[in-house]
Amino acid sequence: MFLTLTATGTPERPATDLGYLLHKHPDKAQAFSTSYGTAHVLYPEADAERCTAALLLEVDAVALVRRGKGKGRGGAPDAALAQYVNDRPYAASSLLAVALSSVFSSAMKGVCNARPELPGQARPLRIEVPALPARGGPDLVRKLFEPLGWTVSAEPVPLDTEFPEWGDSRYVRLVLESGALTLAEALRHLYVLLPVLDDAKHYWVAPDEVDKLLRAGEGWLPGHPEQKLITSRYLSRRWSLTRAATERLELVRLAEADDSEVEEIDNAVEAETETEEKPTPLAVQRREAIVTALRRSGAARVLDLGCGQGQLVQTLLKDPAFTEIVGVDVSMRALTIASRRLKLDRMGERQASRVRLFQGSLAYTDARLKGYDAAVLSEVIEHLDLPRLPALEYAVFGSARPRTVLVTTPNVEYNVRWESLPAGHVRHGDHRFEWTRAEFRAWAEAVAERHGYGVEFVPVGPDDLEVGPPTQMALFTMTSPKEAKAA
Repeated sequence: MFLTLTATGTPERPATDLGYLLHKHPDKAQAFSTSYGTAHVLYPEADAERCTAALLLEVDAVALVRRGKGKGRGGAPDAALAQYVNDRPYAASSLLAVALSSVFSSAMKGVCNARPELPGQARPLRIEVPALPARGGPDLVRKLFEPLGWTVSAEPVPLDTEFPEWGDSRYVRLVLESGALTLAEALRHLYVLLPVLDDAKHYWVAPDEVDKLLRAGEGWLPGHPEQKLITSRYLSRRWSLTRAATERLELVRLAEADDSEVEEIDNAVEAETETEEKPTPLAVQRREAIVTALRRSGAARVLDLGCGQGQLVQTLLKDPAFTEIVGVDVSMRALTIASRRLKLDRMGERQASRVRLFQGSLAYTDARLKGYDAAVLSEVIEHLDLPRLPALEYAVFGSARPRTVLVTTPNVEYNVRWESLPAGHVRHGDHRFEWTRAEFRAWAEAVAERHGYGVEFVPVGPDDLEVGPPTQMALFTMTSPKEAKAA
């Protein structure tokens, strides 16, 4: 993992001032131990006109597994080989961001006791990162860095130069150039945006990450056009932390606009507003409806099929009535986020014995899904192409055959009530379809008849007299074994 930082200078302001700012002498090569390997700082060139500092991070793959997800019981759901064979030693990520903050902590804070006038001076800077994971491609790289005053070159790295028809990888070679930034600003930009572009962190995102984000984002994040994306990705899409950070950033923006202190703005809110009831989010109402139906069914061993980031699994774990909870998803990335959300690597033995996460596709039968009391498909079916629904139907109702199956899906008729949703649009870009109440009822009744289940329908959310509820739920219950066999 490699990064270079180059400053240019003049005889009056030599480029070697970079050594004072970084607190690393250009004539020395230094090594620093980190939790995940060794960081080396060296200077390939250093004279009055041009000075380059290089940070080389050697990642210890075994230490990364031991300190992170490879702790045995409750570890992240990555395959064993993938814990050791991955891009972490080579591609810039949160590992490199942490090394920057550790090795160049004084420079990032804008502190230079030997030359206190230097940190406040803007200077020509050039930063190069040979391999940067960019989920969103070069366009997103430019959207993140250009508003901060950087000239951006993000050249896609091909998957294989011998086979150009394979196309480009998700990595880019990044070059940033600016003549109007201080070194502290540049380092803080990198500290936040490297893990944002990778869209992953190698450690658990705790509440103190909000403070880290606001410190590093001071002066530039409140007004950034991609603030919401940066905040969400930096905090690993943890909704509660993202909301807390967004609220604090909004206070900062208001204070700057009013030329006052944040504390004055915060205290200006009347106490009565704190007691006002906020509407319960639809996602929360949906989980509450599912849990209520599962309790009513008497289920103890539950499958969450298409568990995503683990919100429902987390809710079910709070109820001791559910003795075994299994989350299944086709996306390893979603399962990794779910593992972090659930804090599986820190969970006690008794609690850890109640939960499992594993990868699986609902388009295929899977023996691991058999023998459970109930299965939940919450906001799953609309993400499949219609021709693939019969495969899911057989995998769940024909092969796994839990006693109870809960299916929730959007009610397209309700979309006219969403003020922010343009007419004719579905609620999510990945939705392949959204059904009316009649369409959903017809599908569910046909499935129930084919596989020996009874079905009833439950509204979730406010039940509008004209267009129905925002979410519709079907509760399938297996009929008697004799009837089920005949079906």
